[in-house]
Amino acid sequence: MTPQRTKVCLRINDENENHHLWNNRGVWWCHVTVHKPDATAERLRFSLRTRDIEKARSLRDRIFRDIQRQFGVVA
Repeated sequence: MTPQRTKVCLRINDENENHHLWNNRGVWWCHVTVHKPDATAERLRFSLRTRDIEKARSLRDRIFRDIQRQFGVVA
């Protein structure tokens, strides 16, 4: 039997360049959902610490590349 692994959901909407981003009082945040082996899910939210949307998109994309590399996720 193979061990169960945590899955990271990276559903990317090409029509929405701000996918996984939201603005909270002027500061951009990112969110990702992690599905765990015990059938629960956890939503991860973290501040990108910027008010610049271009920088927020760049930071989000870098984070997603790192997640994909670490977990072997195909978006």
